[in-house]
Amino acid sequence: MKVLTVTLNTAYDLIGRLTRLALGEVNKVESLGLYPAGKGVNVAKVLHNLGIHSAVTGFLGKQNQSEYQHMFANLALTDYFQRVPGLTRVNVKITETEAEVTDLNFQGYVITTEDWQHFVEFSLQIAPEFDLIAVCGSLPDGISPHAFAKWLTQLNQHHIKLILDTSNQALTMGIQSKPWLVKPNYRELETWIGHSLPTQADVIHAGRQLQSTGIENVVVSLGEKGAIWLTQDNIIHAQPPICDNLISTVGAGDSMVAGLIYGIVNQQSISETLTFASAIAALRISQKHVGVTDMTLLKPILEKVKITFI
Repeated sequence: MKVLTVTLNTAYDLIGRLTRLALGEVNKVESLGLYPAGKGVNVAKVLHNLGIHSAVTGFLGKQNQSEYQHMFANLALTDYFQRVPGLTRVNVKITETEAEVTDLNFQGYVITTEDWQHFVEFSLQIAPEFDLIAVCGSLPDGISPHAFAKWLTQLNQHHIKLILDTSNQALTMGIQSKPWLVKPNYRELETWIGHSLPTQADVIHAGRQLQSTGIENVVVSLGEKGAIWLTQDNIIHAQPPICDNLISTVGAGDSMVAGLIYGIVNQQSISETLTFASAIAALRISQKHVGVTDMTLLKPILEKVKITFI
């Protein structure tokens, strides 16, 4: 299968870690690095480590694209990114060892009507070359959720496996295109459904409501509680082992998407695919950066993932 990942709103991720963020105070932060990123780019990174070649597209700011170009060359990623005036934004992501991640997302480039039209025409032109397209991340300024949904519908007409991993209005509008698989985390699902989801039963009920809009597969990531995959016939829960060495959760969801794609490309069963995706996500949080640099670390995690058919 040929894979394309789409990142419309790329970002350099400045990742740091501390025990507890003190608002209004000077905080000493351990730096974990500055990386060219964006959700679809992260997915492509992990796929490369897993031995699956992918192409990448979306938008990059012309003024600070060099690190992306270097990474694409090093990972042998086919680069279909459209360069636009301005800067690719910088996102500051702080992991608290006693809490969760705090994101400070800065503004980057603004997409003009002409930029968007050119991208739509080009992406629809190359879409038939691919079997699976993963559209990941938020929308940059200049792209409306309505325009986004219209493009997804056009993309889906090529009878590909379309995976959507986004949030807020982009998710609400994007599901109207009826992608093959949607992967919200539980907070994104809460926002979509309009209320909190404190129990597994609540998550499943909301997932079924999302599925009823015409979505064949819904995968809900639950953080340390694993993930749930809802198909037309099954509901499967994967519970990874508890991580004793939490470093950063940044990119864990992207790693899960890459794991799902890996299973789909290799024609694994749904339970095998969710097991693998959950293990990849669990491995991510014990590392400083997105990617799988040592596959031997994955095996003991895979052996401890528990699968339950609900």
